[in-house]
Amino acid sequence: MSQKEPADHSSENDYPKLWLATFAVMLACVSFGTVPYFAKSLTDAGLSSSAIAFYRYILSAIIFAPFLFKDRSNFPIAYWGFFSGIVVGVTWIGYVVAIETVPVSTAGVIYMSYPVFTLIIGWIFFKNRLGWRSMVAALSILIAATIATAPEAITGDDWPSILMLLATPLGFGFGINILTTKLIAIPPIARPGSFCLGAVVGLAPMLWLMDDGVVLPPDSRSWLLIAGIGLLTAVVPQILYTYFAPKIGAARTAMAGSVELPTMFLVGALAFGEALTWHQLVAGGIVVSAIALTPARANRNVSTNLTLQKEDQDG
Repeated sequence: MSQKEPADHSSENDYPKLWLATFAVMLACVSFGTVPYFAKSLTDAGLSSSAIAFYRYILSAIIFAPFLFKDRSNFPIAYWGFFSGIVVGVTWIGYVVAIETVPVSTAGVIYMSYPVFTLIIGWIFFKNRLGWRSMVAALSILIAATIATAPEAITGDDWPSILMLLATPLGFGFGINILTTKLIAIPPIARPGSFCLGAVVGLAPMLWLMDDGVVLPPDSRSWLLIAGIGLLTAVVPQILYTYFAPKIGAARTAMAGSVELPTMFLVGALAFGEALTWHQLVAGGIVVSAIALTPARANRNVSTNLTLQKEDQDG
């Protein structure tokens, strides 16, 4: 399967529409970048990391799962999405645990190392070709993670959280490969249904074994935060990506998607009073550059990857 970008047949009259679509994708990425605010606030309210992960995916499962069940022919393929949802949902707990003690900016840099895991998993299990851009981007991200976790930036007590956090980009890299290789036959709007349903089913048993005090929101503010993490970091960004990302192509989407990390930096600084150090700033700059360099198959943008694969098959 080729890795080419779709031909650009746009005219000057298309430029306003392209910039509008670009802005929509950037807005979706900003929404993704606000996850630490909701997750850390809910943790401070006493909710467990498993409960927070469950609440993030449950609303998307309710909204998108009906599209999955409309056609039974989806089922033989959907189990791949269901399984990847379990993996991503469970491993995302590591991110929530980490931001309890690790600065949001540092956690964001490590979280954004998912392209490395995506490339490695795709190369080993799905026979994806590694080009020079992919390898340079992966090396850059490893350098950024090393800077962000330098001894001056991370204390010895933080290392258990850092190790747990690494499970999140690993799980996400696995999920991206499943979505971009196994779920092509399922309609785009049904794909989130299989994935989010798997996440909810994987997390539900953990909640069943916990006390109500760490599962149920204690006050109205916590309920609002749950609504926010479900709508603003899952449902709305998914809709924006599904509709607008195919209109601007993988390259521009990669550039737009890089705003997620600076958003995490701002959340840490403005919401939690975290001072940005040179470690986070340098590492963040490297990550943004690496994401811009990474080819479409390794981008965070699942919707664009799926669209490009379909265009390759049709063309």
